[in-house]
This record gives sequence, structure tokens and C-alpha cells, in this order.
Amino acid sequence: MATSDLFTPHRYELACWLIITAAVLDLLDGWVARMTRTESLFGVQYDSLSDVVSFGVAPAILIYTRLSEMENRHAAEVITILFVICGALRLARFNVQKSRTEKLAFTGLPIPAAAGTVVTGFLFFQSIDPDWDKQFVLNVLPVMMVGLSYLMVSKINYPSFKQFRLEGRKRFDVLPLIVLIVAMGVALKNHLAALMFVGFVAYVGWGLLGEAATALGLRPRTAESPSIAPRPPGGEP
Repeated sequence: MATSDLFTPHRYELACWLIITAAVLDLLDGWVARMTRTESLFGVQYDSLSDVVSFGVAPAILIYTRLSEMENRHAAEVITILFVICGALRLARFNVQKSRTEKLAFTGLPIPAAAGTVVTGFLFFQSIDPDWDKQFVLNVLPVMMVGLSYLMVSKINYPSFKQFRLEGRKRFDVLPLIVLIVAMGVALKNHLAALMFVGFVAYVGWGLLGEAATALGLRPRTAESPSIAPRPPGGEP
């Protein structure tokens, strides 16, 4: 059976929603681990392994299959391999810097955001019109994936939502926000793909605008934390 036979338009859509669900769970797993006091170094490594599969390999297979159906296999091979490699490098750097420079901001675009941009764009254009979807997949998506691959291994800072801590807060402080988000999702369910795509694009653009402002001198460059400086042998902590 050919690879393309495994994917119908419905299965493409299901695959995209499963990747988005994985991104939501990835956002919540850190909060759950902190609240249950089950954080560990093993969990950090295992989480990164899961992220490579969920946000690197899964979107790559999805896009590779779609481009191959359109007889653009050579481009599909290059951009999907590049995407997976850059995603893996991004996660390796995150594991090294997790307890130091990446507490409040990410260095480089997080791989869940890169995958979210790809799959929500895929969903959005697929829901508009078949011709638009074809043009997006053939002309825009390859360029987008190359750009996202670069951003993942770049040194551009992106805000981290991990700084919003739920532990220690009263449950009634968080409950209204959760109810509001769920209610908005239900009310706008017919436009959910478009809203998520705009949200991911805005997040990607936020980092680029911040870097541009820093380069133009409109915003001071964030100094590195002293905690990451190498400690001289026998020196003071």
C-alpha cells in the first residue's frame, strides 16, 4: 500500500488535530509535574524525546505525504528532514539551558510552536478552498517550514508561558480563566483553525519584531544571567 493511500483529507485533518492536542498537553505537563512534585531529570529527557516525535517527526510525515501526492517529493524530502533535524537540535539546546537561560524566555522558536504553525496553517487553508490549499502546500508551506527550521536554531528570544505558575494560586483564581477559554473555543469552533493559525503566526512574529527592535537599538539586549557564567576553579560561587 502506498503511503498516500493511508491519508485521506479526513485523516489529514485528524492528524493535525492530534498534533495540536499534543501541543496543549505539552503546555500542561510541566504544571502538572510541578504541582504534583514529580519533576525529574528523566522527565526532562523523556519529554524532549516525545516532543521530537510529536512536533518534529509527525508534522514532517504529514507534510511529506501531502507534497509527495502533488509530485513534489524531492522538495518534501529536503524540507522535512531539515525540519526534524533543526527541531532535535532545538530540544537538545533546551535541555542544556533549561535550568539557566530558558526559565523566562526561549532561545529560538520552541518546536511545539513551529509544529503548531505548520498544522494550523494546513487546517486553515484546507478549510477555505481546494485551490487555495494546493497553492499553500506547494508554494507557501515549503518556504514556511524552512523559515521555521531556521528560527528553531536561531538565538532569537521568544516568551515562555512556563513562567505563568498555577501552583500556589487559589483554584478559583484560575477557574474563571479556564471557563472563559473553553467558552470562547465552543463559540468560535467554526473559526478555530483560523484563530489558532493567527495566534501561532503572531507568536512567531513577536520574536522577530523583538529581535528587530533590539537590532535597531529600540530595546536593550537582555544580559545573560550571571548563573550561567563558568565558575573559575576554586572561585567563589
